[in-house]
Amino acid sequence: MAVIINTEYGALPAVQITAADGSQATVSLFGAHLLSWKTGDGKERLFVSAQTPLDGSKAIRGGVPVIFPQFNVRGPGLRHGFARVSTWRLTGSGGDGGQSFLEFSLNQNDLAPEHAQAWPHAFELTLRFTLHGESLDARFTVHNSGAQDFPFGVALHTYYDVGQLAATSISGLQHMRCTDHHQETLTQEHPALHFTEKLDRLYQSTPTLTLNTANATLRLEQQGYDNWVVWNPGQDDARALVDLADDEYLRFVCIEPARIDQQQLAAGATWTGNHRITAD
Repeated sequence: MAVIINTEYGALPAVQITAADGSQATVSLFGAHLLSWKTGDGKERLFVSAQTPLDGSKAIRGGVPVIFPQFNVRGPGLRHGFARVSTWRLTGSGGDGGQSFLEFSLNQNDLAPEHAQAWPHAFELTLRFTLHGESLDARFTVHNSGAQDFPFGVALHTYYDVGQLAATSISGLQHMRCTDHHQETLTQEHPALHFTEKLDRLYQSTPTLTLNTANATLRLEQQGYDNWVVWNPGQDDARALVDLADDEYLRFVCIEPARIDQQQLAAGATWTGNHRITAD
């Protein structure tokens, strides 16, 4: 039976769920932001910067920021969208059959006035995090509840705690495009990607990736998205980020399932993206 408690993470209201096997997830209502995922062995799998504000004043650096309705500046609105800086509602929780879940929702009525004015569409977002065994599932749905089509992009900007960046590699990536300065030059990637400098790359979606670190192996799966985005700021850019300590870039990589280009969602239609992370 899952144990669900209302708690705080920093100064943010949050919900924590603990499964029967001891695995645990903590999600802030601010951004429906997954801040911590611990597998049954107690190991933390996500990275959150010690420098990031945890009071709702700005987006959180770490965990799993939810990107909607645009990726970065690939759209006319707020960079990376408003979902990660909006307060979501807890709309479901529970557990049975070895699974435990938390579900969060956001619609146009939940938005701050400036966000609702800038993006005047009727919508319903639902994000469900499910723990089962050594896996975490994130099921993200976007429903157009209005009478007009709207464009949207999405991503789950996941920060993985890798311990030592130099010992980290990713296998399974194919067809790279550099995201710096919006360059989109296709090339073939080597069988394994290693981190030796700043990295900001966009890849064609593949069903499965493997993240190898000094002391862990994670299998990443996705359906419904178009891309994988891989990012680490490197030394110089890390120093320029006020919400990241200078040496923290050595502890994480971001690997995110994404649809970086805005695409139309018809009135009444629903898009679903699934993402599973498994600790092998």
